[in-house]
Amino acid sequence: MVTLYDVPPEELIEELADRLADRLDEPEWVEYTKTSHDRELPPQQEDFWARRGASLLRKVAINGPVGVERLSGEYGGTKGGSNRYAVAPKKQIDGSTKIIRELLTQLEDEELIQTAQGEGRRTTADGDAFLDEVAQAVFEDLDNPELERYA
Repeated sequence: MVTLYDVPPEELIEELADRLADRLDEPEWVEYTKTSHDRELPPQQEDFWARRGASLLRKVAINGPVGVERLSGEYGGTKGGSNRYAVAPKKQIDGSTKIIRELLTQLEDEELIQTAQGEGRRTTADGDAFLDEVAQAVFEDLDNPELERYA
């Protein structure tokens, strides 16, 4: 059986985003909101909301139970020290918790993840089955003969 660990993350996230695009409702404010205060512009991808939802679902499945604060650290960046006049050293900046919370709520409404009291979020049995189904589809589309031993 193929799982999300057996396929390349980029391919898995792309296929997940395609399947989640009609299940996740993109809020109106997304096109104006930056993903972190170290960014200059909002995301330029047309399918940003579905891609971020797919990425979050994958991260919750791998690292779960995981909370919003830890996820925002994964989606952050660095700020400071990037221009020639900077004196302060670079520091880690967390990503937008509003975007993460909104997507986690939508994924909970789709019953792909659930809240573990006091621990964070983890995938449900339906979420794991959905991820395995998508991973199987991605695996079948791969043209790598080295991966044939997993089938």
